[in-house]
Amino acid sequence: MSDNLEHTKPVTDLNDFAQAADYSLVENLTADPEATDDGVDHTPRQVRSGHFVPVKPTPIPDPEYVSHSRTLFEELGLSDDLAQDESFRRVFSGDLSEAPSPMKSTGWATGYALSIYGTEYTQQCPFQTGNGYGDGRAVSVFEGKFKGKRWEMQLKGGGTTPYCRGADGRAVLRSSVREFLAQEFMHALGIPTSRSLTLYVSRSETVLRPWYSEGSKSFNPDIMTTNPVAISTRVAPSFLRVGQLELFARRVRSEAHSRAREELQMIVEHLMEREYGEEIDRDQSFETQVIELAKLFRNRLTRLVANWIRVGYCQGNFNSDNCAAGGFTLDYGPFGFCELFDPEFQPWTGGGLHFSFLNQPNAALVNFEMFCRALRPLLGDGKALQEFEDVRQASPLIMKKELEMVWASKLGLDTQQLELLPSLLRLMIETGVDYTIFFRELSKIPQSASALEKSFYKKVASEQSDRWQSWLDQWREMVLAANGADLEAASVRMKQVNPKYTWREWLVAPAYQQAAEGNYSLVRELQEVLSRPYDEQSAEVEAKFYRLKPMEYFDAGGISQYSCSS
Repeated sequence: MSDNLEHTKPVTDLNDFAQAADYSLVENLTADPEATDDGVDHTPRQVRSGHFVPVKPTPIPDPEYVSHSRTLFEELGLSDDLAQDESFRRVFSGDLSEAPSPMKSTGWATGYALSIYGTEYTQQCPFQTGNGYGDGRAVSVFEGKFKGKRWEMQLKGGGTTPYCRGADGRAVLRSSVREFLAQEFMHALGIPTSRSLTLYVSRSETVLRPWYSEGSKSFNPDIMTTNPVAISTRVAPSFLRVGQLELFARRVRSEAHSRAREELQMIVEHLMEREYGEEIDRDQSFETQVIELAKLFRNRLTRLVANWIRVGYCQGNFNSDNCAAGGFTLDYGPFGFCELFDPEFQPWTGGGLHFSFLNQPNAALVNFEMFCRALRPLLGDGKALQEFEDVRQASPLIMKKELEMVWASKLGLDTQQLELLPSLLRLMIETGVDYTIFFRELSKIPQSASALEKSFYKKVASEQSDRWQSWLDQWREMVLAANGADLEAASVRMKQVNPKYTWREWLVAPAYQQAAEGNYSLVRELQEVLSRPYDEQSAEVEAKFYRLKPMEYFDAGGISQYSCSS
């Protein structure tokens, strides 16, 4: 088994791909002792212990290629042709009978706990115990090293697992297209994220889902629709979540079984190795390592969420089970990108203000609290615990500093020059501006406020125009002071943090609608445009993708608001 898949030429064969296999999770952690030996474990049941359940994914029939990530394929050393190789396509549409040695013929699913904004829940679990929460339709099928870097590959929509809670285990093409494109986009934005590998759709299997009728202004879905099923493969260094650590910590607190504390320590050590192996000195005492883990995760998480604000991203449902313990973006279900600026932007009908756009930093801090609570059973009552508490209590200040750096970078200023930010946000709300277009146009450092009107959703009155000009004049003076009068250099830097192109649901919806009819051209076009979000692209691209949301899409079901029906 190779420690590092290195080829002078890109890998074109599944057998060569398999040589990268290196299954650290299933080799080093504990399987559920009540699991089946063959991975045929697809019925909802309680999982009381162990770190994973061996599960064979359920393949989609007649899989057809939709797209793959050329960027990730290149990073892994894979040929683009591999995505359409028949054996590769079968494996990554769920048929592990095609997996050559040393790949495993069984995948795995993991459990986690549910906390919503710091409140622990068990009632949505069908057993009322919390032992039914976990990967209900996400099955990891591969873990290996490519060019010295470890990756885990997980099928979204790969069929039922013991955690499915009675659902069908499938993902529809609509949500699969959204997740595939969103992961590509976030990576291009420079924001840590799970990645897209491939997207395949079944030519014969469909499922029913609630969704919105054409032209609907309904808040909740108003019809049932037939949807093609699909499998997207998402890739990350690991899929360990804050909720997983919580699950094992809860078992320690409740003395659920004799190995509870050991299993908690095992998964924490595994997290350190998988996500923080180059940053944590494993020769230190274990308590010191736990403190360092908390500090590193805190720093990653605060930086991540601050950058979500930078690009207008709203996770929609930032529970602890949707919070990657590696500090990257995970689970693109009810997400959206802010177009008309609104601090309370929340696209998901099942969400709320606590997970809305500018409340995400607070939600992240709550998730960090749950992370710390999960680690606490591994610490004693002495000096180490006090150091740990110092790390925890410093998190609001760290978040504040990260947010200040993000706003300063968007405005071309120093962090000490943010006194104009509150008045700007008020003006943006009053005027109704497109978040992305506004900051991109501001990056040109215009002299006249009329140059910003491209981003305005309504015509401004003269009084408001005067206020904009006054704000702009003050801001330009501050930019001059912060950049040594070099406005051109300041403009270049601002354009590197303020993307020109963003996710616009009204442009994505036609892509998945056409894909359902077998036309994938718009999916691939969006993939290309969103892979270069900071670039000045062609005039044709600008005319199509750099424009305000049309008024008919405001309050449109499935566009401005949508359920997580996927």
